[in-house]
Amino acid sequence: MSMAGRASASLSRRLRQRIREQGPVSAGVFISEALFDPREGFYATKDPIGAGEDFITAPEVSQMFGELIGLWLAQAWQRLGAPRPVQLIELGPGRGTMMKDILRAARAVPGFAKALNVTLVEISPALITVQAQSLDQAPCPVHWRATLQQAPKGPGLILGNEFLDCLPVRQLVRQGGNWHERLVDCGPDGGFCFVLDPVPAPASVQALIPPALREAQDGALVEVRPAIATLAEHLAERFAAAPGLALFIDYGPAQSEPGDSLQAIRAHQKVDPLAAPGSADLTTRVDFAELARIARNAGLQVFGPVPQGQWLKALGLEYRAADLMRKHPEQKARLARQVHRLSDAGEMGTLFKAIAIAAPGTPAPDGFAP
Repeated sequence: MSMAGRASASLSRRLRQRIREQGPVSAGVFISEALFDPREGFYATKDPIGAGEDFITAPEVSQMFGELIGLWLAQAWQRLGAPRPVQLIELGPGRGTMMKDILRAARAVPGFAKALNVTLVEISPALITVQAQSLDQAPCPVHWRATLQQAPKGPGLILGNEFLDCLPVRQLVRQGGNWHERLVDCGPDGGFCFVLDPVPAPASVQALIPPALREAQDGALVEVRPAIATLAEHLAERFAAAPGLALFIDYGPAQSEPGDSLQAIRAHQKVDPLAAPGSADLTTRVDFAELARIARNAGLQVFGPVPQGQWLKALGLEYRAADLMRKHPEQKARLARQVHRLSDAGEMGTLFKAIAIAAPGTPAPDGFAP
């Protein structure tokens, strides 16, 4: 058995023992343990990103993605009054590829790179090692923290690419006019299976359901992400104390909709999300309408969501690609494929979206209509 296989088997044993002793756990608890268990969780034990690993993200597709975001951040910094220093905080920074591309672009804007103090919010020792290697030539200080709350205060630019989709969800199913939580139990074959809590979910949990879905028909499944409210409250607190802007890019619908979106990816293939916890990446779609609603309720201003393809083209994706093609004509076909992957509706262009969150009165950032 491989090291990964032994780790997932050990985590499975501990989860089964917990369920036998305490009863079925919520889908959110199962996801959290599978991803973040400090000994055998998926993110805590391996570097899963890249063409040869479990999944690939936009920064790994093309350097243009991070470069355009770097220029976007520079313009946002200028509109905030060009504070020095400014905290650049990335949530879930992967291999550090995007931050490396951001900082390369930052050098092109006078004063921006030198004003930056970078904090990477990361809990995976394996990824921290890779990030440190990627950023060993960074033009500014780089630090690591385990949570956003631990990041330095002050004027800030906060960034999360494919971060929100990894925050655990709770799943609720409408049955007999009531909402029941979907739980994970031990199956008869020694694995895990989904069951419904026979008791309706508490009012505090049902209150997390998007208003548009609360009267859904029987059989409907709705996913809620409690950590979004905590994130919004923290952003509101930060931006009340100092100017700032947060940018999130992720995949999901612009409007709230029911449906089970939990999926597991291992080696670029979809696998059973309950099989071998800790061995695959577990994600769910981001409900952008609910994210925006919660942020506004926290007193924040919201821009977007905007489809990723539309947003990147507004930032100059095609012009940047054309410039690179002129400089490197032998790379023309590869660059064209990258533009297609990032912006085409059949690839990442429509499913992925960008959304910006700031304090009230903040001017609309580039790529977002006023």
